[in-house]
Amino acid sequence: MKDKIIELLGDDSHALFADGFDDAIIGVELDMEKIIYDKDKMVDILVEEGMDPTDAIEHLEYNVWGAYVGVHTPLYIDTLQYDF
Repeated sequence: MKDKIIELLGDDSHALFADGFDDAIIGVELDMEKIIYDKDKMVDILVEEGMDPTDAIEHLEYNVWGAYVGVHTPLYIDTLQYDF
């Protein structure tokens, strides 16, 4: 997915990626060049690496989701699951 986004945005893109979370990418916001991540998938990645779920959430909240690194800061979203 990351390679496709880089190809879509071009080599001169300023989009920022969260290291180690490529499998949590669910899209891209083209106008502002922002990568969109699924927060639940990010937690799952850290849990798969051996981190406790509560610790994973706290780590992401403090170190990733709450960080602002400029106008191209990625978007981290909660996805909604519906049972129809």
